[in-house]
Amino acid sequence: MDKDLRTLRDRLAEISDLNRAAGVLGWDQRVTMPPRGAEARAEMLATLGRIAHDAFIEPEVGFLLERLRPLEDVLPYDSDEAALIRVTRRDWIKSRRVPTELRVEMTRAAALGHAAWVDTRARSDFASFLPYLRTNVDLKRRYVECFEEADSPYTPLLDDYEPGMTTAEVSEVFGVLGPALAEIVRDAEPVHASFLNGSFPIDRQRAFADRVLTTLGFEDGTWRLDPTVHPFCTSFSNRDVRLTTRYRDDDLESVWSTLHEAGHGLYAHGIADGLQRTSLGGAPSLGLNESQSRTWENLVGRSEPFWTHWYPDLRRTFPEQLGSVELPDFVRAINRAEPGLIRVDADETTYSLHIILRFELEQEIIQGSLKLEDLPEVWNVRTKELLGVDVPDDAHGVLQDVHWSGGGMGYFPTYALGNVISLQIWQVVRDALPDLDAQMAAGELTPLSHWLRENLYSLGRKLTPKETLERLTGSPEIDPEPYLRYLRDKVASLHA
Repeated sequence: MDKDLRTLRDRLAEISDLNRAAGVLGWDQRVTMPPRGAEARAEMLATLGRIAHDAFIEPEVGFLLERLRPLEDVLPYDSDEAALIRVTRRDWIKSRRVPTELRVEMTRAAALGHAAWVDTRARSDFASFLPYLRTNVDLKRRYVECFEEADSPYTPLLDDYEPGMTTAEVSEVFGVLGPALAEIVRDAEPVHASFLNGSFPIDRQRAFADRVLTTLGFEDGTWRLDPTVHPFCTSFSNRDVRLTTRYRDDDLESVWSTLHEAGHGLYAHGIADGLQRTSLGGAPSLGLNESQSRTWENLVGRSEPFWTHWYPDLRRTFPEQLGSVELPDFVRAINRAEPGLIRVDADETTYSLHIILRFELEQEIIQGSLKLEDLPEVWNVRTKELLGVDVPDDAHGVLQDVHWSGGGMGYFPTYALGNVISLQIWQVVRDALPDLDAQMAAGELTPLSHWLRENLYSLGRKLTPKETLERLTGSPEIDPEPYLRYLRDKVASLHA
């Protein structure tokens, strides 16, 4: 191996180790840390963040990348080595624009904000959360100033999660998506689903989730599942995947929450060994990553073939609640279109409307046209306008999501983009795996996960989001039409 390339890989491996160590501390904070450890944990994360950031933005990294240009020019574009040089250069140029002290302040504020959110959400107390939100927003505005040439103040935030995409491009997709979804929701008829609410002991939900997860394609000994306040997935290598979920004893939403996070986990698990501890050891974008969480949650987890296999097990697990409910009625119920308050519990049809609301609010917050103290009232009014539901309190409104507590503005659009992308990829999957329905009905999910690993997950960040999508689907553009067609067909089939 070229000496400079080896030096670069060694440097990136150390930086990756620091970031993964911080990730372990972040996972622990959200899963097992006692609440009063938040201040000390914030300082630990800030220290690790400072060391990693400084190590990455050193001029020597730039010199290495410059000396590696001739090698990059003669290597195949999609080779691991050329991609490593290219992607690291892009990351280095962007990171150099952010002062270390700002990065440290953002890390510290995110950790403190999360702890405050857990407490204030439980009490539905936005006023007590407001100072933490204000700090995070002020820091994000300073961050945006590092990228003055952006088309919109929001684009640098979006770029952190959806590299290369602009606010205008997202607005164009959502401009098609929003009105079409609203029309589908208006046309949807009520579906009987009261049996999905009742008494569902959590220990049995956990046991069922474990049984499902063992069939998805994870290798033994590479994952674990834990409860948390707001479900998430993280990983520290492709053989150390941490899934979390949220259980409630009065519904079965944990089933789809777990499948959603498993989709993220399968992506991390499938990234090639040779890309670990480098700049390439992740997904090209959160939109692509979310496309997989939504694939496993919805395209698999709400499909009749999937439940043909798993519903008898679920019925045996909860005989009092589901013993008299037949499979077709269960499948109709879990696919109904019915506006609700909570994003993570939303059905496929209304889910992206929740995202469009947050996308609009985030832009106004960053631009300063929406005062933070007015946020709960504006949230409630727009929720009523968009979804037709009344918000009873802040815990079910502006405080329901974890993202803003950690400064995660720019993340939300990737969920709806993921919905759209999931159908673009799913069409290709269907052509490649003509027996998929029969396989799912037999409980065989590994053909699907293996295909996705080989054709998507294993690539890591070697290609840009557009390049990745084009390689899979033949087009680099995010196209909402397949997703809308899928939803129209699904809603129509519920009432056939």
